[in-house]
Amino acid sequence: MSEENLNPFAMAQEQLDEAARRLGLDRATSDLLRWPLREYIVRLPVRMDDGSVKVFRGYRVQYNDARGPTKGGLRFHPAEDRNTVRALAAWMTWKTAVMDLPLGGGKGGVTCNPKELSSGELERLSRSYMGAVARMLSGTKDVPAPDVYTTPQVMAWMMDEYERIAGEKHPGVITGKPIALGGSQGRDDATARGGIYVTREAARVQGIELCGADAAIQGFGNAGQFAALLGADLLGLRIVAVSDSRGGIYNPKGLDTLALVRHKRETGSVYGFPGSDDISNSDLLELDVTVLFPSALEGVITSKNALRINAAILCELANGPTTPAADQILHERGVCVLPDFLANAGWVTVSYFEQVQNAYNFYWSLDKVQRLLDERMTKAFHDVWAMRQQEGVHLRLAAYLVAVRRVAEACKMRGWC
Repeated sequence: MSEENLNPFAMAQEQLDEAARRLGLDRATSDLLRWPLREYIVRLPVRMDDGSVKVFRGYRVQYNDARGPTKGGLRFHPAEDRNTVRALAAWMTWKTAVMDLPLGGGKGGVTCNPKELSSGELERLSRSYMGAVARMLSGTKDVPAPDVYTTPQVMAWMMDEYERIAGEKHPGVITGKPIALGGSQGRDDATARGGIYVTREAARVQGIELCGADAAIQGFGNAGQFAALLGADLLGLRIVAVSDSRGGIYNPKGLDTLALVRHKRETGSVYGFPGSDDISNSDLLELDVTVLFPSALEGVITSKNALRINAAILCELANGPTTPAADQILHERGVCVLPDFLANAGWVTVSYFEQVQNAYNFYWSLDKVQRLLDERMTKAFHDVWAMRQQEGVHLRLAAYLVAVRRVAEACKMRGWC
């Protein structure tokens, strides 16, 4: 794959291929794991507020269900396409496996700009999507969840549409729901909290002191905001720079994270935060900090800027922010890259907790959810770290070796290959 080709699915396949070679997988198993088991493309007619009908394109990919029902988010994004959804479904497969959850990997999306849709249009689009894919979903088949530009409210509309079609209650068909409709405590900050837990463990095994250390966050959506708050609260990090789609800000003395989150929610951007200087996204990535949290979209760290990354720990809260070529450069430079499908697995873990609670119709306290999440994230990190020590490879490849071995074993035991 050339560096200019940032096709996320090509990246995912390249990462898998290296793991398959190291594991010595046979050709049939490797071929099976390189491609989705099932993928669907649907057309979604939606009545707009002006009375016209607009037709959107939607996707659902069920990548591999050897270990259990597929699980994965649903994105509403103007750049959504089949290869992005395929890649994210593949990463979900490895994510659930590295966390040792009894689930497979899936992903969905609709090509749209939700910022241009009214609330009514967004609801009709959500219901249209569910109407198109309902027969492919269930708590024992495939369970969607929120992702980029989808929300608990979108999940509530989809669950309601599914139950309308089915004629009975199925709260477990969707996760990331509002608490009032069977959602789990601890879901809002789960992605960032899981990343904070593995950052803590990575620092411990390397003897890195985090209290008072500098950190930067590229991307300031849900995950980035909670990374700022929890990084300061749980680890004592000093957040010196953050950015979003409209710009970045920097203060070497540290930013007031609570005030910054309020500013973001009030103005829609971090830009213009009092007491800060402007900084570009590219310059933010290259700051001399202890921890860097890429928390936006794919492909922001490549071979072109990997030599200028100065963080000791790079915690990927976004999916696919680092290319395979950059991975190797960072590994050779001693940067500890906590790979996306480990670092941001907190949300799928709490989503799994939500499925369990829905199945039992018995709901847990926030303290219990956070304690179980900490246990899962800590164990997963140490499984991956042990593989890294054993094989002498970077952490992403170590995580792939753990995850792919588990999925391949399940496929073999089922007699699929």
